[in-house]
Amino acid sequence: MKQIQWYPGHMAKTKKEVKEKIKLVDIVLELLDARIPYSSQNPVIKELIGNKPRVILLNKADLSDPIEIDKWVSFFEAQGVKTLKINALNGMNVDKIHGTLRKVLKEKIAKEISRGRKERPIRTMILGIPNVGKSTLINRLASKKKLVAEDRPGVTKRTQYIRVGQDFELLDTPGILWPKFDSDSVAFKLAITGAIKDNILPIDEVVIFGFKFLYKNYLKQFEGRYEITVDIDNVLEIYDNIGIKRGCLLPGKKIDYDRVNELFLYDFRHQRFGRIILDKVENYV
Repeated sequence: MKQIQWYPGHMAKTKKEVKEKIKLVDIVLELLDARIPYSSQNPVIKELIGNKPRVILLNKADLSDPIEIDKWVSFFEAQGVKTLKINALNGMNVDKIHGTLRKVLKEKIAKEISRGRKERPIRTMILGIPNVGKSTLINRLASKKKLVAEDRPGVTKRTQYIRVGQDFELLDTPGILWPKFDSDSVAFKLAITGAIKDNILPIDEVVIFGFKFLYKNYLKQFEGRYEITVDIDNVLEIYDNIGIKRGCLLPGKKIDYDRVNELFLYDFRHQRFGRIILDKVENYV
């Protein structure tokens, strides 16, 4: 397999800016993809935020396996990190974020009031990998479209403060990956869920990774989606069968493998196989 890496210049710049501005915020919102709670957790973030309080938001939670995602909530909270399942696009549990921040900062807020200081807006930095939904979340919190939000990585290019109501400010940051992924498995999970630009990926290998993952973990959903029988030892046959079933054909009824790739990635990223999760807690503890 080709090694996957994506670390453009603006990510290195963002890392430097985060390090400089972290002291200005009260708390960090770490946004993770609920389908890949481990693989979407940037190890650099822990290093950058140090002892700063944080809340983990598992975005796209309603796309993830409901039993497995609850295990991740328990795992993170056992480590002392308050965790919420949300969906920034449809607003699921977004209204609970502000109250959660206040709970985590309760002692700090009380201390400032006891010193006679006027309560000020909570300043929050939002961090996460590309395409995890940061801009969508901010737009939802602000109840208006303040930021460009697209279903592709690398849209946000600079840090900026966004006012949310009277007592809540968010410092938005571009999505950042890390210079070297922990494993090929992490890289392919990031790739198949859309955190890395498709045009730099070995798309065939990403799709085959998806075939193998579904075969091992969600075979019934895989076969049911395309009405085929999957023989994982014959990848070309899987391509051919999907192509025939979905009309991905070139002149002369030859299979258009590029269209099969596009179709499969769209289906994988848009819940067409049901609620799935690629990272299970027991594999990481």
